[in-house]
Amino acid sequence: MKKIWCAICLAVASHHGLQAQNFSPKTPYYGVAYYDEYMPYDRLQQDVEMMKKAGINVVRIAESTWSTLEPQENTFDFSHIDRVLDAMHKAGIAVIIGTPTYAVPTWLVRKHPDVLAVTSRGQNQYGARQNMDISNVHYREASERVIRKLMEHVSKHPAIIGYQVDNETKAYGTAGPNVQKAFVEYCKQKFGTLDKLNKAFGFDYWSNRINTWEDFPSTVGTINASFAAEFAKFQRKLVVDFLKWQADIVREYKRPEQFITQNFDLDWRGYSYGIQPDVDHFATAKTLDVAGIDIYHPSQDQLTGTEIALGGDITRSMKNGKNYFVLETEAQGFPQWTPYPNQLRLQAFSHLASGANMVEYWHWHSIHNSAETYWKGLLSHDFQPNPTYNEAITIGQDFQRVGQKLINLKKNNQVAILFSNEALTAFNAFSFGWGARETYNDILRPYYDALYKMNVELDFIDPSTEDISQYKVIVVPALYAAPTNLLKKLNDFVKNGGHVVYTLKSGFSDENVKVRTEIQPAIISEACGVQYSQFSIPNGVSLKDTEGKWTSDKTKVTQWMELLTPTTAKVLANYEHPQWGKYAAITQNQFGKGTATYVGCLTSEFVYKQVLQNVLDKAQLPKEKSGLEFPLVHRSGTNQLGKKLHYFFNYSGASQNFTYKENAGTELLANKAITSNQGVSLEPWGFVIIEEK
Repeated sequence: MKKIWCAICLAVASHHGLQAQNFSPKTPYYGVAYYDEYMPYDRLQQDVEMMKKAGINVVRIAESTWSTLEPQENTFDFSHIDRVLDAMHKAGIAVIIGTPTYAVPTWLVRKHPDVLAVTSRGQNQYGARQNMDISNVHYREASERVIRKLMEHVSKHPAIIGYQVDNETKAYGTAGPNVQKAFVEYCKQKFGTLDKLNKAFGFDYWSNRINTWEDFPSTVGTINASFAAEFAKFQRKLVVDFLKWQADIVREYKRPEQFITQNFDLDWRGYSYGIQPDVDHFATAKTLDVAGIDIYHPSQDQLTGTEIALGGDITRSMKNGKNYFVLETEAQGFPQWTPYPNQLRLQAFSHLASGANMVEYWHWHSIHNSAETYWKGLLSHDFQPNPTYNEAITIGQDFQRVGQKLINLKKNNQVAILFSNEALTAFNAFSFGWGARETYNDILRPYYDALYKMNVELDFIDPSTEDISQYKVIVVPALYAAPTNLLKKLNDFVKNGGHVVYTLKSGFSDENVKVRTEIQPAIISEACGVQYSQFSIPNGVSLKDTEGKWTSDKTKVTQWMELLTPTTAKVLANYEHPQWGKYAAITQNQFGKGTATYVGCLTSEFVYKQVLQNVLDKAQLPKEKSGLEFPLVHRSGTNQLGKKLHYFFNYSGASQNFTYKENAGTELLANKAITSNQGVSLEPWGFVIIEEK
C-alpha cells in the first residue's frame, strides 16, 4: 500500500512539473495569489481560463481569510478552498495553501482580547492584520486548531504542491506582560546571574541596576540600547520559534514531495529596501524547504532592478545558494507602479536571473473595497484584459518555451556582503546622533547599489556563516555590534589572503552594544592598520584622493566622518577641509596576504565605485568582459543543463547597444546563434538571454 501511495504522489508531482524532494519545477512557476472569497460575483471558471491563457501554472490561496474558513469557533467552511482546489486541478494549475494565521477573526478577539498584542504604544485594536501576539497561548491554541483542520481537509488533494506558513511574519512589537516574563527566563538562561547581565548592559547607569530577578523591569521604557537590542533579538527568536512551530504541524500532514515555504519581506521604504530589522531570515529559513520572498519596487522611470537583485541575492543566500520562490511581486500595484510596456517582462526575467524558480504576482484581481483597493493586481477592477495582462501572456509563453533552461540557476560568487541583525539594531539605536534618521540599511544599500551597477554579483552572509573562505572580497557595512570571535575571524580572513571593505562604525562595540575600550576600530585595527578617537558631523567637507584624480563635486562627505590616523595603512583619501585635512578618510592596509580597506565616512556613489574597483582589482577578480555598467545589467549563472547562462538587461527608456564578449551561444528567446564580439541592440526596457554552447 505504501508503494502505491508513493507512486500516486510522484505522479501528482510530475503532473505539476515538480521534481520530488528537489522542490523545483520543470519550468518556472508563474503564478498569482487568488482570493475567491473576495470576488464580487462568481467568476472562477472565467478566471481559470484567463490564467491558462496567460500561462499561469500556480496559485496561492487561503492565507488571508481565517474568518471565512472558521466563521465561528470550531465551525469550519471549506467551500471556497474546495472549489478553487478542484477548479485549479482540473485546469492543471498547481496550488500553494497558506495557513490563515496572520489576520485573526472577530470571535477570537471577543473571546480572548489578550490575543491582541500589547506594544510600547499600548494594546492593539482590532481591524488591522498582524495585530496579534504570536506567543499568546489563546492565539496559539486557535491557530493550531485551524491549521490542523485545514491540513486534515486538504492534505490529500492532488492540486497542492506546497504550503506557505503564515504571511510576512514578524513579532509586531509584542511586549506585553507574558512576553516580558518569557524574556526574563531567556535572560536567566543566557546570562545565568544578574551580575553578568548588569555588567553586560551597563545597568549602573541612571540607577538601572537590577538586584533581584523579581525587580526585572519591562523593556518598554528602557533608555539602554544594550537592553533594547537584547529584547529585539528575543523578539526575532519569537518569530523563528513561531514559524518552526507552524512548519512542524504542517509536516505532520504534508506529503514528502510537497514543500514548506514562507514569504519573507524586507525593510520597507514605500518599497522593498533592505535587511528586515524584525526577522532573522537565515535562522528562520532553516525550518523551511524553500525560502520565499516578497519583492516590491519602484517602476516606470524609477525602475532600476536593484531591489529585484537585492531581494533575490538575500533570499538565495538564506539557504546557501539554493533557488528560491518570489511569492509576491507587483503586476500593476500602486498607481505610480503601473508598468511601462516591456517592464513586466523585464522584471519577471530579472527574478529568474537572480536564481528564482517562481514569479508570483500579488495578486490576480484588484480588490473592490477595504485597505488595499488601490494596490492593483494583474487584472484591474473590471476583470478585463489590459496591457499588463497581455504582456503577462507573453511571459507565460516564454517560460513554457525556454523555461527548462532557466530554472535552477546556480551562481558561484566570489564577493559577499556581511550583514548582521545585531549590528542593525545597535546602529539604529544611535544612528548619527540625536535626531538623525539614517539607518543601517542606508549604509548597506549604497555599497550594494554600487556593486550592482558595476555588474558585480554577490551573496549575503551573516555572523552564523561558518565558512567565509570561499569569497575573495567581503564588504562589511556598519558592523557596529559584533562579538570578538567574529572580528578575529575577519582579521584571519584578511591575513589568509581575503580582502575586506569596512565602513564607518564597524567594530565599535561588542555583541552587547557595549563600546570597546581600545582605540577604535579596536580589534579590526590590527588588519586595518588605522585608528581614531574622534569623529564629527561634516559641514562643507569633501575628499581629496592621494593621486589627485577626484574632483570635489563628486566627493562630498555627508552625515558622519571619522578622523582616521594610519598606523601601517596607506591613505587612499584625506578630508578636504581647513581643519580636518590632516586626517585620513579612506585607508587600505596590507595585512598578511590580503588587504583591509576602511571607509570612515559617508560619501558619493562615485567614491564607493572607485574604492570597490580598487579592491576588486587587488583580489584579481575579472571585470565584466564587455565593460558594461548600469543601465546595462549583466547577470549570469550555470543552468541545470550545465551551461553558462547570461542575462543582459536594459534598465532604461532608451535603446542600448553593446558588444557581446562572452563565448558563442544561442539567444534563447529569439532562438538564433550569437558569436563572441557580435553587436547586440536592446530596445527600451528590453533584454536578451544567451546560453553558451
